Amino acid sequence: MSARVLLLSSVGWPSVARLAAGFAHVSCTVDALAPAGAAIIASRYLSGWHRYNPLAPRASLKNAIAVSRPDLLVCCDDRALASLLSFYEMEDGTGSIGELVRRSLGNPGAIPRLICRNGFIAEASDEGIRVPETLAISERRELDEAIAALGFPLVLKSDGSWGGEGVVIAGNAREAEAGYQRLSRAPSLLRGIARATKRRDVHFAREAMTRKTRRVSAQKFVAGTQAATAFAAWRGDVVGAICYDVLVADGAIGPPNVIRRVDCPQLESATLKIARRFGLSGIHGLDFIRAADGAAHLIEINPRATQGSTLAFGPGRDLPAALASCLVPNAGMRPAVPNDIVAIFPREWRRDPLSRFLASGYHDVPWDDPGVLLASLGLKPRGRSLRTTFPLGEIRKSQARQREIFGEG
Repeated sequence: MSARVLLLSSVGWPSVARLAAGFAHVSCTVDALAPAGAAIIASRYLSGWHRYNPLAPRASLKNAIAVSRPDLLVCCDDRALASLLSFYEMEDGTGSIGELVRRSLGNPGAIPRLICRNGFIAEASDEGIRVPETLAISERRELDEAIAALGFPLVLKSDGSWGGEGVVIAGNAREAEAGYQRLSRAPSLLRGIARATKRRDVHFAREAMTRKTRRVSAQKFVAGTQAATAFAAWRGDVVGAICYDVLVADGAIGPPNVIRRVDCPQLESATLKIARRFGLSGIHGLDFIRAADGAAHLIEINPRATQGSTLAFGPGRDLPAALASCLVPNAGMRPAVPNDIVAIFPREWRRDPLSRFLASGYHDVPWDDPGVLLASLGLKPRGRSLRTTFPLGEIRKSQARQREIFGEG
């Protein structure tokens, strides 16, 4: 038996392609809803590609589901999750679509509670999980009250933001005021068009045109290092989880470049409690700050697949395998990564081609998926088949760079 999985993505992240490989290796047929130029389009593990149209996200989603007829949906970014929830509400949660979304998310009605940053932290605290004090801010007066209560540095976050876009760490009142104004208001139309042009992403222009205000929260700053869990859940039970510390990150609040898998009862306990409280299914991630004394503070949830979910560390630590086993018997499992330290390709290589982690850790280059390897290096596919072509000059430059770093082998 084989389960059909439909990955939902509005971005071109290579991690989506890595997740496709993970599901394909454990007896799943993988389709993807993704934008043109996404790395996953070049993957040898992809059975079907359904084009994501940023001007018509719900129509794109409806078509992808109708054509692929999946057994499971996996959201790979927050925008895709928002589109899925909107589509679910439009369908009134009934019929086969409603059943599919409930199977994929567990409890769709709980997702807005996850997205509300201060509300989620309050519920986590109710479960006895260690969290930093977090306050909702809806006006300037409440910002002053948060500053008085929490002090500086102060972390400001907007609901519905992701990828580090909606977070400001303010060191004083002036920075806090500026951060609050930026996070609570939609960008100007001119700025939205400029960002859309620079990033080649029309979503930024759409966001500026809607002029929606955002809810903002203030969170007490916790000094320490990043840690996280990536977990697969089924009807509120955790069926697979990976705990890790972040050794190198992309900036103060960016995604991880190098991680170390760890056994951590604090992170494991928090993961079990969150999955149970919200009745989750699917793949999710929790972000923590580990203080100098080792105490882990839960700071937010990613209610969708994260970078860590693409890795396989053996039984109970291979999330595609764990989730697939809930759908079909004998789903299989990938070989375990042979090192607890993993350098994420191409992030760490781009940060420092001579990084010691490229040699001492496991460098997760997708050698088994050449199209994704090249696309991860910024070489855009010009077709859908395995004979996807790339600019010859760029390929030669890439090969020369790899020989310089890794040697002739």
